[in-house]
Amino acid sequence: MTTTQTSPYKVAALYLFAVVDDPAALRPEILDMCVSNGLKGTILLAPEGINGTVAGPENGIDTVIAYLQARPEFRGLEVKYSAADDMPFLRMKVRLKKEIVTMGVAGVDAASDKGEYVDPQDWNDVVADPDTILIDTRNAYEVAIGTFDGAINPDTETFRDFPAWFDEFAKALPKGSGATPKIAMFCTGGIRCEKATAYVRAQGFDDVRHLKGGILKYLENVSEETSSWKGDCFLFDQRVAVGHGLKQGDYDQCFACRMPLNAEERASDKYIPGEACPHCFDTRTDVQRQRYRERQRQIHRARELGLTHLGSK
Repeated sequence: MTTTQTSPYKVAALYLFAVVDDPAALRPEILDMCVSNGLKGTILLAPEGINGTVAGPENGIDTVIAYLQARPEFRGLEVKYSAADDMPFLRMKVRLKKEIVTMGVAGVDAASDKGEYVDPQDWNDVVADPDTILIDTRNAYEVAIGTFDGAINPDTETFRDFPAWFDEFAKALPKGSGATPKIAMFCTGGIRCEKATAYVRAQGFDDVRHLKGGILKYLENVSEETSSWKGDCFLFDQRVAVGHGLKQGDYDQCFACRMPLNAEERASDKYIPGEACPHCFDTRTDVQRQRYRERQRQIHRARELGLTHLGSK
């Protein structure tokens, strides 16, 4: 993405399924490169690849991305850029994981058995095809504020729930030579749907595709006038959501249930910042409310002292 940077922070969401022989040995090198260039965020390293989102000054982001893409194991690194007026992360972390996106199913090989990429410019044709089964692989609270026309919502709480949901869903689908349905999937940045395609292919479905670069790349490259996307795209950082052109949306997030909240929901008498919102007001116990209340008290106290509470949004 070539842009004129108008916000003080450049944000890079990156991932690649690849063979990483020694993640532990690579971790300190990547961490030092990020810290020395003023970046904050989280990068996950695992034997199956790399995944993360980092933010920092434009030259710092460009330096770190160039370093990663120059490494043999990370050639072809998928990167989506956006901007932020405020630093969306509190610190820089590079973590070692068993999986870069947790599905919890052994043997899923997204590096070599993923589905076919569909470029953002060609995605509208997929959405409009009545013979294609379009699946949103994100969690229910993400889907709540935006998705593509006609997409199926698995209504999952975590990505770990996706395999069980698909196994049940697939019982009604034909498979085998000449009978395989067309399946297309998408997610925020492309990583979850890419791994989901590998899982679906392992279940015997061959015609499987996914949106290259995810929703973020689509919103970056496809104009609002020609878009098949409705709503905003949920993010796992302090921006909460972005819309077309990756413009930051007007959302906050409920700490209790993680649901994104628009202005109307924040105006509700059931919205108590840090404690409850209209989606969960009647479902939380007194013990849970007390815990949320204490956390919010600590956040306010930290602000009064000019400090940053590590649990705050």
